[in-house]
Amino acid sequence: MADMMQFDLVSPERKLTSVQAYSVQIPAAEGDLTAMPDHAPLITTLRPGVLVVNGADGETRFAVTGGFAEITPSATSVLAERAYPMGQEGRDALQALLDETRAKAASAEGNDRDALNKTADDLAQTISTMN
Repeated sequence: MADMMQFDLVSPERKLTSVQAYSVQIPAAEGDLTAMPDHAPLITTLRPGVLVVNGADGETRFAVTGGFAEITPSATSVLAERAYPMGQEGRDALQALLDETRAKAASAEGNDRDALNKTADDLAQTISTMN
């Protein structure tokens, strides 16, 4: 088994990181998962949450709002809708997105309201971990 794998995190605006990693904790839509070297191939969607990269320089955390992850035995790539390094700038951006999502949910109906409320809950949980 290989000790490390390639990890890349990109958003439409920029590449946030490209490093060798021991593991990557991913907030997948079906539930949290950890990608490690020699992982079975998998493509999954993301929900809002915290992505944790464990590499040679320690642990790095990013807040993501959604997107996709592709996991192979030798690499993990995440294409995030929006991604922010943990910190005040990311917290402020997520808070603005949370406020917008709650406003949309207030005027939505049925399944749309349920989906927006779930997204708002995930965003609020992500923001609470950024303190």
